[in-house]
Order: sequence, then C-alpha cells, then structure tokens
Amino acid sequence: MKIENLIAQIHKKKSFLCVGLDTDLDRIPRHLLKEEDPLFAFNRAIIDATQAHCVAYKPNVAFYEAYGARGWESLERTMEYLNAHYPEQFTIADAKRGDIGNTATRYAQAFFKAMDFDSITVAPYMGRDSVEPFLAFEDRHTILLALTSNPGAFDFQTMKVGDRELYREVLATSQGYRGAERLMYVVGATKAAYLREVRELAPKSFLLVPGVGAQGGSLEEVCQYGMNENVGLLVNSSRAIIYASDKTDFAEVAAQKAGEIQKAMEKELVRLDRA
Repeated sequence: MKIENLIAQIHKKKSFLCVGLDTDLDRIPRHLLKEEDPLFAFNRAIIDATQAHCVAYKPNVAFYEAYGARGWESLERTMEYLNAHYPEQFTIADAKRGDIGNTATRYAQAFFKAMDFDSITVAPYMGRDSVEPFLAFEDRHTILLALTSNPGAFDFQTMKVGDRELYREVLATSQGYRGAERLMYVVGATKAAYLREVRELAPKSFLLVPGVGAQGGSLEEVCQYGMNENVGLLVNSSRAIIYASDKTDFAEVAAQKAGEIQKAMEKELVRLDRA
C-alpha cells in the first residue's frame, strides 16, 4: 500500500486506530471452539465488527505460530479475508524479524509476497543488512523497533552510545538506509515523553504506537508529541478491544470499544486541523 492511501483512509475515517489481532484460544469465547478454525472465526468476526473504526490490523505472528501448521493456516485465511473484503486496511505482520542477507530477503518474501502484508516489524540490532532487504520491496513498509513499551526497554534502548541513547542512534542511522522512505518506527505509548525527540529525528515517518489501553499509555500525550502534518501515527490497541467480552456478544462489544477510541482520535484530529 502506498503511504498516501493510508493517509487518505485516516482522514476519511477520522481514525488512526490499529487493531491488534493477538488471538489466543485460551481467551476467545468458548462457543467459537466448536468452529472448524476458531482462530479465523474469531478474527473474521472482530474484523467485520471493527473495520469501520480503524485503518489497520496487526496480527501478532507468535499467536499463530504457537499452533503450528494450523495456526499458520488461520493467519493465511485472515490475510486472505482482509485483502479480499477490506483492501483499504493497512496490514502489519508483527513478526519482529531480525536476520541478515538472503535470510532477511526470505522473511520479506514470506510476509510481503506469500501472505501479502503491507508491512512487517523488524528488530534493528544486526544493522543495515538486516533491514535493507525488507526495504527493497516497493510499496511495502518496514517498521523498526525503536523505543518499545515494555519495562525491559530501559536495559538497552536508552543506554548511551557516545553522546546519545541507543534508540536515537537507531533512528538517526536508519534514516540513511536505502529505501528509508518506507521506514516506520515502533515507539511505545508508555514512552510518550520521548516522542518529541523521536519526531526531531524522524519528522516524516509513521510511528506505530502500542501501549494505549491495557498498558496504560495516554492517547492525548501520544498525539501531543507524536503527530506530524500527515498525522504520522498508528495507535495500536489489542486486548482492550478484542477481549472486551468473552460472551457471544464479543464482536459487538469490540466494535463499541473501537468506536470509543475512534471518537477520541477524531477529537485529536480536529485539534491538528486547527493548529
């Protein structure tokens, strides 16, 4: 997907919500376990119910890998369904891959070509040759882990490398990679205070922001420090939406929760337009 199409959807829907599909058989409503493919049945219902309120979906690949071949089949069916019925949705493979050379290229082919994702999350620890193979694919996007929302992020990401923190080094260095115009970055909502500095180093890039909702991040702070002239944000919410109910009304309740977040985002977009 071209970034212009994503921006158009954000303004059309007045939303920059990304719904995370962290689908767990231990948490989905019990009645779905009777389905031939419970993971897909849950995802399809969530997607149909929430698609009007969001602009992106982010399946967390680990939740499918955990079930072996059947889990991969569920993920493939989910992507086929999304691309067939809601092609305007931006899709993110939350896979956090991080290898070099031909291996990285194969990962990119698996998610961009075989499964037709628009983007993939990538760990930058191995440097340029672990990122550029993903950036070689036109109209696909690579989302680098920059400053994550987990407590352990402070183990390395804020450690000083010379005169600046490692996450700042990742942002600055990666802007010089071939295909850097297709880079996005993960910046956790619980690190909202850092977003001003992130924006200085990556002023035009989209930021994928997890941590709003169940992890306690503030949407208002994320928007205050992270928005740019093209909005430049995809704010992810997973558990707060998809597991809002474990009853037969789970899809309707998920739609309600997604709609509440969308309305809050609409207010932030109005502020941006007035600025």
